[in-house]
Amino acid sequence: MTKRAGHVISNLSDLLEREAQIDRQVCGIALDEQLETRLAEQGAHDPDPTPYFVLEDLFAHYSLGPDSHILDVGCGTGRVLAFFVREGLPGKITGIELDPRLAAVAKTWTKGRDNVSVLQGNALDLDLSCFTDLYLFNPFDPNILQQFIEKVECEMTRACTIVHMSDNGDTWRYVGRDGWTEVASGSFQFFRNERGYQVKVYDHPQHYTVWHYAGNGLA
Repeated sequence: MTKRAGHVISNLSDLLEREAQIDRQVCGIALDEQLETRLAEQGAHDPDPTPYFVLEDLFAHYSLGPDSHILDVGCGTGRVLAFFVREGLPGKITGIELDPRLAAVAKTWTKGRDNVSVLQGNALDLDLSCFTDLYLFNPFDPNILQQFIEKVECEMTRACTIVHMSDNGDTWRYVGRDGWTEVASGSFQFFRNERGYQVKVYDHPQHYTVWHYAGNGLA
């Protein structure tokens, strides 16, 4: 939907208010906190919630069912989790967040939801074997991403789909590795309203790539 209370979204402020309104409907609070990470020395990037209109496109690349279990790496306050809840998607979703203050927010609003959970900690310490799909929005430095890709290759027990949003400059880290196939790629910069007007969301195009991993004989 591009309307908010009868109003057509025509600028960034309108869009951000629409996003916050959806947050409040789902979670009871707005999730779009523009904060600088306190954990940059550990390789963490600033939290940046994915817009709902972007998630609508990106989640179309997952084939979710009752046994699906998505891991949102660097979930922040939980925008991807909120999208999952709002859309009533099948299966389960878990968010993991390094920053305790952000994880606490996500844990508070997701409390009591059987198919949504939040962990506070380092994704490199998490056993990935129970997950079927992964979502990353530029959560950490390239050297950490390299370690995470290697961890996926070692621990995944079934083929999986990885959506890496805002992978500007990092796409090559997946290329040429055994078992990885690029499924789709593209970029987001503008939101298009129902009248065809484009609202600029990002100063520069934010690239994404969707990967299918089926190495080591996984099926």
